[in-house]
Amino acid sequence: MRKIAFRQALQEAMSEEMRRDNQIFLMGEEVAEYNGAYKVSQGMLTEFGPKRIIDTPISELGFAGLGVGAAMNGLRPIIEFMTFNFSLVAIDQVINSAAKMMSMSGGQFPVPIVFRGPTGNAGMLSSQHSQNFENWYANCPGLKVVVPSNPYDAKGLLKSAIRDDDPVIFMESELMYGDQGEVPEEEYLIPIGKADVVKPGKDVTLVSFGKMMKIAWEAAKQLQTQGIDVELIDMRTVRPLDLACVIQSVQKTNRLVIVEEAWPLASIASEITYQVQKHAFDHLDAPILKVNSADVPLPYAPTLIQEILPNVEKTIQALNSVLYR
Repeated sequence: MRKIAFRQALQEAMSEEMRRDNQIFLMGEEVAEYNGAYKVSQGMLTEFGPKRIIDTPISELGFAGLGVGAAMNGLRPIIEFMTFNFSLVAIDQVINSAAKMMSMSGGQFPVPIVFRGPTGNAGMLSSQHSQNFENWYANCPGLKVVVPSNPYDAKGLLKSAIRDDDPVIFMESELMYGDQGEVPEEEYLIPIGKADVVKPGKDVTLVSFGKMMKIAWEAAKQLQTQGIDVELIDMRTVRPLDLACVIQSVQKTNRLVIVEEAWPLASIASEITYQVQKHAFDHLDAPILKVNSADVPLPYAPTLIQEILPNVEKTIQALNSVLYR
């Protein structure tokens, strides 16, 4: 094992897959000459050349559509959005073309494409650049949605996403690109749709994904000093959801808190809440609680950002509430 940055884990995943399969290419704004807006594609233009590492104009609808067409014709594109806020410009290609083509063609046209890039708040970028759309894409049949929380998962899940014959939405975070984590040098894959119990516990189940796992981890560590044993689950993917993992945990702990960066209405946390109460209601000793962002556009001021987004204090408060109600 060696420690590498989140961005390097993504770069290694793409490079290893491109060496394995010459049908794979990367396309997006600044991915080539600039080595990526966040240096995720560092050195890839030099190794693979301009026919496989392709800079695009600022036209998400155009290059997303080009990618879908290429995937229908046997290639395996990786489309990088500089931020998933910009994916809204291309949402027709993602939702109405990539996600539905396999079904509408009667199985004749698989669309093996990965749409990847950062999601959510990245600090003082205001409302239009700080949004979470995981639940939007997870609501669409035909898509798989992956939200890794650490370099190890990022590399293993991205390699699986690139090999998948279905379109995959792969959501990262600008605030995590520099995070260090242990990643083996030998090749490995992590299956899409499998959650990870990163910390076993017996008192309460805490579920999260993506960069909110940092908050969940810190809350679990602080409660551990008080003798409270939190079972911490990283969903890793939000479509498909590994509900069996969460339900099995709740059957043991009898309590559940979910931390998610997105707005509360129609969130991933809302769906997990519904499914757990449907399948494990008799095991619950307290209401399920969600810790989401406040239901407002995210402002610019850092003090307001802290007030609106989930944090460790809010998470601990929710955990204590289900424990001592």
